[in-house]
Amino acid sequence: MRQFVATTCILTATMLAGGCATKKYVRNSTAPVQAKVDQVGEQAQRQGQEIQQTREQVKTVDENAQSGINAAKERAMTAENRANDAMSKANQVGDQVTTVGQKVDQTRSELESLRTTVSNLDDYKLKSETNIPFRFNKYTLDASAKEDLDKLVANVGNDKRYFIAVEGFTDKTGTPSYNEQLSRHRADAVAEYLVAKHSIPIYRIHMIGLGEQKPVDMGRGRAARAKNRRVEVRIYSADQSVAMSQPQSGQTNPPPSQNQQPNQ
Repeated sequence: MRQFVATTCILTATMLAGGCATKKYVRNSTAPVQAKVDQVGEQAQRQGQEIQQTREQVKTVDENAQSGINAAKERAMTAENRANDAMSKANQVGDQVTTVGQKVDQTRSELESLRTTVSNLDDYKLKSETNIPFRFNKYTLDASAKEDLDKLVANVGNDKRYFIAVEGFTDKTGTPSYNEQLSRHRADAVAEYLVAKHSIPIYRIHMIGLGEQKPVDMGRGRAARAKNRRVEVRIYSADQSVAMSQPQSGQTNPPPSQNQQPNQ
């Protein structure tokens, strides 16, 4: 019995001693592995941090790139709008230049026509004339006035180059502005009759209302005022080199001192 107990104690001691040795061996064996694991963990953690930093950097770069792209798009759009505005303004300038060129050409044409007319003024001579009287504050033609106009333009259709000057006048009664308007109405009445009755082209008639200017009688009486209420009608022709023809029958002319002479 004592031997069995002793044997048991020996075995137990041996097992305890073996267990301690096994734990120490395990610790000694696993320590390098644990250190390697810890090292790998640290590396993995660092790599994770680096990856996160890289991601943040990539995100920042992407945001900066996107911002740059948007800014570039805006600049490109602004440049395109400016280019379109410049093109539009250039087209407007081109249109204006074209319009100015057309006006210049028109002005040149009109100037040339004016020069031709001026150079031919000496060719036009006073062919015939008449005075059409009007009643006070009236501008309608009576039968006698129409008859005088009929006689005046009876042969004008035979001329190729001619024009008719129609000048309206009033007496000094009334304001100058009213008299000027009334004198124009009187000139218009004569011109309208010549165009409607005798088919005179309107471009051959030159009209003006001079109001109370150029009176034929400076008197203050009724007779003087009646003489000043008139329309002077003159025909100028370049088809014949004559001065003023003899007055036709039935015509009333102003005093010789007031008559317009040829080429004046």
